[in-house]
Amino acid sequence: MATLADPSVTLTDGLASALERVAAIHPECDLANPGTPSATVAVLRQRHGVLDYLVLADSPVVLEGVSGDHTVITDLRVDEVLPELRAEVEQHETHTSGHREALQRLVLAQRQVRNTPDGYWVAGANMEAARHCVTGSAKIGNVRSAAVMSDGVSRLVTEYKMATWEQVFTTLRAEGPSGIIRAVRKTEATDPTGRRWPRYKSGDDATVAYCCW
Repeated sequence: MATLADPSVTLTDGLASALERVAAIHPECDLANPGTPSATVAVLRQRHGVLDYLVLADSPVVLEGVSGDHTVITDLRVDEVLPELRAEVEQHETHTSGHREALQRLVLAQRQVRNTPDGYWVAGANMEAARHCVTGSAKIGNVRSAAVMSDGVSRLVTEYKMATWEQVFTTLRAEGPSGIIRAVRKTEATDPTGRRWPRYKSGDDATVAYCCW
């Protein structure tokens, strides 16, 4: 955030700098280990009448246009790797031994292709990941509001199909982020073992930042 306070710094360069700095303060760690902590990234920055956005992995930025349209910026490359192992996980209900074992196999396999040309990219110890982000910009005059969120929220639309983006933004305006998170949890409570919506766990982290002008 400190780096990106300078509007002349691109979001890509800002993220690369942040990754390099964090790695540098952990010289005692084996940062080449495939299990090194990593995270998705979603950034929205207002700059001189422009909204810059950056997404790395599946935490999306959604822009609501002044005409009511919605533009979803996301990075779903992780969904394209290891489809056989993903399918195996989805064959099992959550909270079962079969599900836990299949998920462990998937996670271990994902670590081997994470942040490689043959896999997918997330923010980790390798600053090269910043060069593989989805980036762009939009004129702020064309945007009514925006939401930056984790995929634990966006799945209400993309996976559960229990809301449209229009409905999500209507809820955000009326009830704020807590309102849409309640809607996600209420939906997940109707399918606690993943029969209707196969998934890695009953409920994922759900975070939203809502911005309006």
